[in-house]
Amino acid sequence: MFDKLEDLVSRLEEVVNELAEPGCVSDQARFKRLMKEQNELTPICEKYQEYKAAQTAVQDSLAMLEEETDEEMRELAKEELNDAKERITVLEEQLKILLLPKDPNDDKNVIVEIRAGAGGDEAALFAAEIYRMYMHYAESQRWKTELAEYEEIGIGGMKNVTFMINGKGAYSVMKYESGVHRVQRVPETESGGRIHTSTITVAVMPEAEEVDIAIDEKDIRIDVMRASGNGGQCVNTTDSAVRLTHYPTGIVIYSQTEKSQLQNKEKAFALLRAKLYDMECQKQHDAEAEARRSQIGTGDRSEKIRTYNFPQGRVTDHRIGLTLYKLDKIMDGDIQEIIDACIAADQAMKLSNFEDKN
Repeated sequence: MFDKLEDLVSRLEEVVNELAEPGCVSDQARFKRLMKEQNELTPICEKYQEYKAAQTAVQDSLAMLEEETDEEMRELAKEELNDAKERITVLEEQLKILLLPKDPNDDKNVIVEIRAGAGGDEAALFAAEIYRMYMHYAESQRWKTELAEYEEIGIGGMKNVTFMINGKGAYSVMKYESGVHRVQRVPETESGGRIHTSTITVAVMPEAEEVDIAIDEKDIRIDVMRASGNGGQCVNTTDSAVRLTHYPTGIVIYSQTEKSQLQNKEKAFALLRAKLYDMECQKQHDAEAEARRSQIGTGDRSEKIRTYNFPQGRVTDHRIGLTLYKLDKIMDGDIQEIIDACIAADQAMKLSNFEDKN
């Protein structure tokens, strides 16, 4: 591990020197790549410097204990020695986590797709509530959101809704939300007071750039039409809505949320790229069974990940066995505690696998 850390320190020095070269900024592709590498290496190298400082503190304290005869000074040296040793233990674990293989998509923006599943209108209502939950959470993170496509039902529910989240590290956080979300409650339409169970599915996809996915124009049919449903002036009166049909996969994308046909077309292509990229990622996950098992529910869309029980006011994440009795706050977007627990469990599992191999 420490040989690798020394190599990373050397590489960071090389990157800093390359960035200081006069012609580096003029080559934007190279400059961007080096800046990204510097941002990735700096936290690891800084943590390693802390580790080496703690090692030095241990050596200094041991030397003081050998040389010092004053009992008060010896006690001080012992305290410093114990503190430094404890710090080393903590830093070693932190370094192991920082050295874990990083998901290449973690820094990307995301596209989230919510679909009502079993439960009819009740599932559609819950889909709309989960959509609002994510909107509140994104707002708390100061992320920018954009609605891409949706299909409403008359009572305020949504059969499906797709939206984009633009924010640094959005995928590293939101990827833990992929899977089946289950709700247990008495629907407003239920006269007998019986608890019903409904489900929705959430798919979190990293935003794909053109360099990630190449789309052949021959594989696409583009249709333009007037938008349907609620809309302001111009939205329903011009041919602004865009529908993309991808022949090889049968994927159909419909975008109508913008007044401009060009903007809807750009959104539609962004959604299509994300879906195609996500399909490729799923194939890789399926091919790498061991890597799939080392994840905390970040890939299997059929996995039931969470239950929201309204009568008891609780939310249970089944992947990590976490139950919280603050349903109201969670539905208002306070999901950070759940996400932090998923990240911690994921890191613990990956660390265990890493240590087994080494």
